[in-house]
Amino acid sequence: MDRETAEPQVREMPGKKAKQWSDYHHQFAAPTTYVYDFVWDITEDATGPFCTDVDGNVLLDFTSHVAAAPLGYNNPKIMDKIRAFDLPDPTKIAGQDFYAAGGWPPEDPEFPGPTQLMERLVDATSHYDMDTVFLSNSGAEAVENAIKICYNRGGHRAFNFDGAFHGRTLGALSLNRSKVAHRKGYPEIPGVVSVPYCSCTGECECGWRTNGPGGNVIADKLDPAQGVIDPEEVSYIILEPVQGEGGYRVPNPQFVADIAEIRATYDINVIADEIQSGMGRTGEMWAIDHLDLEPDVITSAKGLRVGATISRSDVFPEEKGRLSSTWGAGDVLSSLQGVLTMDAIQEYDLLANVDARGQQARELIEDANPENVIDVRGRGLMLAVEFDTKDRREAVVDGALSRGLLTLGCGYKTLRILPPLDVTEREIDIGVNLLLDAIEDAA
Repeated sequence: MDRETAEPQVREMPGKKAKQWSDYHHQFAAPTTYVYDFVWDITEDATGPFCTDVDGNVLLDFTSHVAAAPLGYNNPKIMDKIRAFDLPDPTKIAGQDFYAAGGWPPEDPEFPGPTQLMERLVDATSHYDMDTVFLSNSGAEAVENAIKICYNRGGHRAFNFDGAFHGRTLGALSLNRSKVAHRKGYPEIPGVVSVPYCSCTGECECGWRTNGPGGNVIADKLDPAQGVIDPEEVSYIILEPVQGEGGYRVPNPQFVADIAEIRATYDINVIADEIQSGMGRTGEMWAIDHLDLEPDVITSAKGLRVGATISRSDVFPEEKGRLSSTWGAGDVLSSLQGVLTMDAIQEYDLLANVDARGQQARELIEDANPENVIDVRGRGLMLAVEFDTKDRREAVVDGALSRGLLTLGCGYKTLRILPPLDVTEREIDIGVNLLLDAIEDAA
């Protein structure tokens, strides 16, 4: 498959083989969140955003596996380097008990692994004075460890935001405020207070701004004279610099300034959940880089290929064994992929491409002014199209799929667009035109 000439080609979607595979799969799989019967055939051609399913359909993937495949399929920016290595077995070791060396010296070995990934993460967060990393398996674990290290410093309360999504393990799940199905019936961490996530583009209408003593919901609750929560009891504030599952909502600048003031006034840790928005997705390495807000902890995963909790050494516990996991720092292959991804972002100036292609996509959609679209928003290549109804959104997702374009919903009636970071001008044109055709059919 030649990426420069490839185009979506769909005979039937889903095809007979995809339906058969899905039916067979669900004989064994627990009920979960499968969106539609797209079955990627890993034995067939795939490159960049183009992939082939089991029925031979060629699809344009603008989901990047929910940002977990930041450079799409079989990208030579990574694959050419991976093929040069004679990979060992096992590729997973007990990474909190042993180390893995991929040659010598440790500063620049032939085969970069967990050590070098942590080094790059420290470099990528040095402007926040972060110098320490804990690697884990997933985004949820990265969040779990973020809140653990904050609780370790003191306090038993926390603030999160309406619409938030932070993971599926019980601790991270306690912080979710996006869908009832995620949390109902499960035990939760106590002391988590939810407040509005202000993404208002004009005057605040969400309830974040108040006429109270602090001028916003959190500051009111912490006010020394009239508040109801002792600031000394608050361990952290956790937020997504761009909300993901909650609808790709970009925070209001005054809201961000309020959080920054609260952090400075009361010395409360701010955790930036960058699981979906980080690794260059928004045109900066971290979405928090767009904001005038300094985080104390950053969590990363998905495009990083492993989970990572990044902070300052004074935030992490000093006690040995306070944090640990079997595989966290020992996934040799995933760590290599993470290193190569971070290197590719820098080597190929992909942040500039993210800005340019994101602007292109937004302008194409906005200029078309499609019927029933009420908002187009996002940063970089973390884009969203909001519709007038949820049914309309679902019809557009299905219509795009039938044309060979993979998209996903988020929020209540919003569609998300996540092309690979090196998506080309031609690919954006193809994808947006397919999307606009689907929107027109759903009108």
